[in-house]
Amino acid sequence: MLYATGFDRIDHEYYTELIINEPWPGSQSPHRYALLTQGQTIKDPEAFDAVIQIPIEHIVVTSTTHIPALELLGVSHTLMGFPHLDYISSPKTRERINQGEVLELGQAQALNMELLLQAQPDALITFAVSGAQSDLMQLRDSGIPVLYNTDWTETHPLGKAEWIKFFGALYNQSERADSLFQRVASNYLKAKQDAGQQKYAPKVLSGALYKDVWYLPAGESWAAKFISDAHGQYLFAETAGAGSLQLSIEEVIAKGQQADVWVGPGQFTSYQELKDANQAYTLFNPFQQQKIYSFSLSKGPTGGVLYFEMAAMRPDLVLKDLISIFHPTALPGHEPIYFKPIKP
Repeated sequence: MLYATGFDRIDHEYYTELIINEPWPGSQSPHRYALLTQGQTIKDPEAFDAVIQIPIEHIVVTSTTHIPALELLGVSHTLMGFPHLDYISSPKTRERINQGEVLELGQAQALNMELLLQAQPDALITFAVSGAQSDLMQLRDSGIPVLYNTDWTETHPLGKAEWIKFFGALYNQSERADSLFQRVASNYLKAKQDAGQQKYAPKVLSGALYKDVWYLPAGESWAAKFISDAHGQYLFAETAGAGSLQLSIEEVIAKGQQADVWVGPGQFTSYQELKDANQAYTLFNPFQQQKIYSFSLSKGPTGGVLYFEMAAMRPDLVLKDLISIFHPTALPGHEPIYFKPIKP
């Protein structure tokens, strides 16, 4: 892959091999899947974690980040089940949900196994934080392939987007997936180049308090990369790690009080909410200058946050949102999609 580190696709003469390099953080060995079209066979099926007939006709996925890939490839009609359907915001898939065409499967980490075994999908796409779920072994033993998608561990925005090639392989649409990704990557890199020509890089703060701990992106994270590529100066860019930092309010004030812009203030969508939650928020320059922008304002009809569902597949649009915030004259006419100014 060009940017993604979590998987590889190898096109052999008679089949495609899909490799999940680290099915969950700390996993000791990759998972390997042989993808066969009708009539194809392999000599050593036992060498793979599963042998899957493609194109897939019925699928279950467990993260909203998987939904846009299915829609972009034109195969969203194959989705037969999902845990906690209210999280899905896409109008196209919501229509199928409203028509009763997608099963409610409980929670991502506590799936309704009885329904799954009855449904018998061609594949279940899941994720794991610390190891394989024991109940999913029951599915595998029943003949349902279980594939771990680790798009959430990618640290480059284009790395997450490149996971469309994972789904492209499952649907025998690798060429289409490659083309869709290349279009997004080209848009992203062009926007990054344009942003880099701006003379000034504003100082950027992110995150918010939760139970007296300020959670914000670590310096090697996906979110920090977005800020850098939008030609912003992330005030915690030098910190290590690809996840979240957990700091005290005092630490954040010391370094971030004089920020120019504040993006991603947790679940907060208005200045009044911030003030009511903690008076310390009012000490920050972006609060006083009303330069705070949130992705929590854009929600689907059942309350799902669009950013969490769509942004991974369209990092070019996220980047343009941030560029338009950091450099208001750089993208004339750009209408924000995810990051919008919070309300008074």
